Amino acid sequence: MGGADARIIRNTALVILALVTLRLVAAAFTPITFDEAYYWMWSKGLAGGYYDHPPMVAYVIRAGTMIAGDTELGVRLVSILLALPMSYAIYRSAAILFGGARVAASSAILLNVTLMAAVGTLIVTPDAPLLVASSFVLFFLAKVLETGRGAWWLAVGAAVGAALLSKYTAMFFGPAILIWLAAVPKLRRWFLSPWPYLGGLVALALFSPVILWNWDHQWVSFVKQLGRAKIEDFRPVFIAELIPTQIAFATPLVFILGAMGLHALTWHRAGALASRVLIETMFWTIVAYFIWHSLHARVEANWFAPVYPPFVVAAAAAANLVQWKPRTRRLVDFCLRWAAPAGIVMFAALIVQANTGWLSGYRRDATVRSVGVGWRELAAGIEAARVRTGATCVLAPDYGTTGWLTFYLPRGTCVVQQNQRIRWVNMPEPDPKLLAGKLLYVDELRGDGHPFLSELFTQVTRVAELQRRRGPLVIETYGVDLLEGARGDVLDRSPPPELLP
Repeated sequence: MGGADARIIRNTALVILALVTLRLVAAAFTPITFDEAYYWMWSKGLAGGYYDHPPMVAYVIRAGTMIAGDTELGVRLVSILLALPMSYAIYRSAAILFGGARVAASSAILLNVTLMAAVGTLIVTPDAPLLVASSFVLFFLAKVLETGRGAWWLAVGAAVGAALLSKYTAMFFGPAILIWLAAVPKLRRWFLSPWPYLGGLVALALFSPVILWNWDHQWVSFVKQLGRAKIEDFRPVFIAELIPTQIAFATPLVFILGAMGLHALTWHRAGALASRVLIETMFWTIVAYFIWHSLHARVEANWFAPVYPPFVVAAAAAANLVQWKPRTRRLVDFCLRWAAPAGIVMFAALIVQANTGWLSGYRRDATVRSVGVGWRELAAGIEAARVRTGATCVLAPDYGTTGWLTFYLPRGTCVVQQNQRIRWVNMPEPDPKLLAGKLLYVDELRGDGHPFLSELFTQVTRVAELQRRRGPLVIETYGVDLLEGARGDVLDRSPPPELLP
């Protein structure tokens, strides 16, 4: 390794360490989102599967809270630290596929400055471990290509298995790998080798707890996730959201480089055939599905997490390998030079805005509903009402409110979602004695109230109206109702809609 390469590696490592440190600081003072609170509750009842997703996010959160406690930082700690092995995997993938420390360093840094990685590892959802596992899928496939050794297929299977334990989107890695092998003549020999199939068995073995959990629960998670987009629901309006949201999540300059890189791999023949086809199949196989999905239903921006590893490698190839015309070269150089500063500024601005609302003049924005700003103060008011009324348990109408209440109320407080009990099948049922006494029902104020409460209880009394605020902005106003005289089971145990005929 030359002195220049050693310097590039050192500087890249320092940049990534600084970015991870920045996320850790942001994690410590940014209230958790309702999804994070929900997944944190999963981590208290570890299982092979859950109603919404496979279990990896719960294990990631559990590992973090074992180190840093049930705090915002504890929930996010391991997810953020996983950016370090993720960065190594991307660095090595790019170095193997396209050669050179500059391409490798650019890939690792560009991935880390996207909002997909910066926010996606800070806000812990199933996409965080999926992004990390996807990076290792690409790395181990690159090792198969570099070494020609069949044993690396076992590592590929392990990475795909970890990705499947994170999110069902990882199932598209199978078709992507098959297309890659079929499209590159020198790789077709692997179809006659046992190693890829053994790798598939490794992935299946790792994924088997999810299969067994679904078998025990009427396949509800599979039905829920695999039935999202239905052909009869043709609504192409959603496709218009794809590019703008991905420009934001990739950050504009990284998006430009990535788009140019994908073009260059196809038309400029940048790099060897096997390397180019690997990047293209790992990107386009999943993107093609989401384009189809968007013709029928909304595609959330974070769903594209598994295509970001090949996307940033393509971006780095565009910046460092392709011989562009002078005007295009100036654009590429500008994007490469300013991608990291722009991404850092966007991340910092998003964190400041989510916590304070300053940048919008305290007006509503996309973060105001999901980030739990104001919940600590709101929970204090709810706890005061609970103590004052002698309520033994708090009921909530949805999983987000349930998660926030459980996280921000004093530890050990009985909090139960009144409906959708399928979400909590991995957790102990609430103590019937706690549900038999006085209860509080907490929900946003609604114009029609909650008429079903009067059917379940002989007496429903409004005891408080509390606001959740971000600075001067009132985000929501919650009604706190005292429930007395239960007429029967206070929990709605109806089957989930996915299992209804």
